[in-house]
This record gives sequence, C-alpha cells and structure tokens, in this order.
Amino acid sequence: MHAQIAITQGEDRRDNIARALQLIGPQIDLARCHHILIKPNLVSTVRQLAATHADALRAVLDFVRKDYDGDVSIAEGAALAPTMQGYERFGYYDLVKPYNVQLVDLNACETVNARIYDRHLRPCTVRLARPVVDSDFRISVGPPKTHNDVIVTLSIKNMVLGTLVNPSMARPNSRSTESIIHPTSRLEGQQERRVPQVMQLARMALPGKDHSDKMVMHQGYPLINLNIALLAPLVLPHLAVIDGFEGMEGSGPNNGDVVDWHTALAGLDAVAVDHLAAYLMGFDPSQIGYLVYCRKLGLGTGDLTQMETLGGLETKSVRRVFRPHPATQRQLVWRLPEAERLLGSLKTTTSS
Repeated sequence: MHAQIAITQGEDRRDNIARALQLIGPQIDLARCHHILIKPNLVSTVRQLAATHADALRAVLDFVRKDYDGDVSIAEGAALAPTMQGYERFGYYDLVKPYNVQLVDLNACETVNARIYDRHLRPCTVRLARPVVDSDFRISVGPPKTHNDVIVTLSIKNMVLGTLVNPSMARPNSRSTESIIHPTSRLEGQQERRVPQVMQLARMALPGKDHSDKMVMHQGYPLINLNIALLAPLVLPHLAVIDGFEGMEGSGPNNGDVVDWHTALAGLDAVAVDHLAAYLMGFDPSQIGYLVYCRKLGLGTGDLTQMETLGGLETKSVRRVFRPHPATQRQLVWRLPEAERLLGSLKTTTSS
C-alpha cells in the first residue's frame, strides 16, 4: 500500500496546513486517544525562522479540536534555553485558553531510559521525556531546515532530539547558552557574558543528573544518524506536519537564510513525509543517514515510488532546491560497518 502525503501551497501558512490536514483527515481516528501531544521545534527560543510558528500550531489545533475534546499538550524541551522563554516569545501562551491546551516543558518531566552508542560504539544511556513516550498520538510540527549534523531536520529528528532532556534548562533562573552555538541569537536579545556561558555549556555535557542528553547525542556524524534511528521507534510521530511556508537553507538549523516556499506537507507515515520533504528540498534521501536507517528498521516508507501525493500538485512544480549547509560534504560520511548489526539487534528486541 502506498503512503499518502498531502501537499498544499498558498499565501497563508495556517490555511496551507489546514488544507493538508483536511486531505488526510479521513485516515485519522482520534476517538480512542487519551492524550494528544503536539511537538513544536524550539531549537531557538529567540529566532522565529528557526522555530515553529504559532499559526502552524493553530492550524493543527483547529483540526484536532474539531472532533476531539480530550487532553492535548504542546510539549518541547529546548536545548540551550528555558523552554518557557520560547513559549512566551513566540506567542504559545495565547493558545492555552482558546484550545484548552497545556504547555509542557519536557526538560522538567519524568524520564524513560534508552540506549544509544558513543563514538567508540560503547553503549550509553540517555533519558527521554516520559510524556512523549507514553502519548498515544504524537504530532510533530516544524519547519523544514538544513542541518549542521544530519543534512536536514524534519519531523523525526524534531521529535527525537526534542524528547531528550536537558534538566539544567528546567531549573529556576536557568541562563541561556544559545548564543554560543547559535551566534545569531546574540543579535536578538541574548546579551549574557560569553565566558560563563561556555563554562555552563561544558558542564551540561558532563555526566550527572543535570547533564544534557541532547549533547550526548552529538558523537560525530555516523553516530548521531544511527542514534536518531535507534531512538525513533520510541517516539515516532503518528502525524508529521511540515510547515514549509518559510524554510531555512544554508547554516541551519538556526543561523540559515529564509526560503519563501509557501508549502505544507502532512502524513501519517513520518518516514515517508521526511523522505519526500527532503527530496522536495533538493536532497537525495538515500544520502541522509537516519532516514536510511529508519527505513531499514521498517518504521515507514522510504521509496518515493511508493508514495501517493494528495492535493493535485505535481512534485516537480513544488520542488525548491535549498542551499545545503556548508558542512554537508562531511556529513555525507555517516556509514558505519557495524550499523547493520546494531540495527538488527534493535529489530530483534522490538519484535520479541
């Protein structure tokens, strides 16, 4: 059976997503859901282009609340700044009362342990926020962006990296370290002293209850691709929404340049949605490590010929080649001889 993916284009962000969701709506049954979790992308809490726009969330909430009156949360764990800072800056608090939705800081939640590997292929433990793992319907909503480690970031990477916790950013009076990794943020309100920030960032990577599991994922290009795929079965989106009204090219996922694409994609097969979105951005999905591994794990469709698009648009008319990240050639060196064995052990574990 072909994976169905809705593609829409237009001059209104919210309407694009609304129409895409309407196209795939007949495939979605929320009647048996107990809790719906919507995961935005707040890799930056200060730069809107790098983050999920509130109007994208409004379109998703309009769709969800049409037939569902149960618990809904918007949940994120920002990497380098307090999550609530992003919620406030980007207007998420305005969604709470109209949609009866909770705003959750995943960095402050109870966790579930999972296994990944370090650059020496030694197993290590990371913590995933339990509300995401336990949710019976996960929705990923975010912009399409180039990336400094894995070529592109779309629905799967948004869900996996955002679910990993950084408890140091959940403490009262946590100080943002965003401007160290993302210099653009220094121009948009982050004026803290750099030396204390560097020391704080170093502490976040050290073992301990407050260390950042997001930082632990960064073990080089081969391992981050493998580890994203190893964690994906635990938190795979049930619904993937790509808000391509504005995308990011070049030095993503934070410091890149705007792409006025005016496109939205939505589908129930997150692997298929991400493969197609990567292709439409001008990239070869077979060269994106974590997508290849997710396909090998049987998490979804990775064959473009096995995808059916809804909405009447031809893919060639939608395709817009994004300028890649400057490090893309180095990122292409992600293959590991041991990957098949490690992926095979995961398939054995999940099927038993």
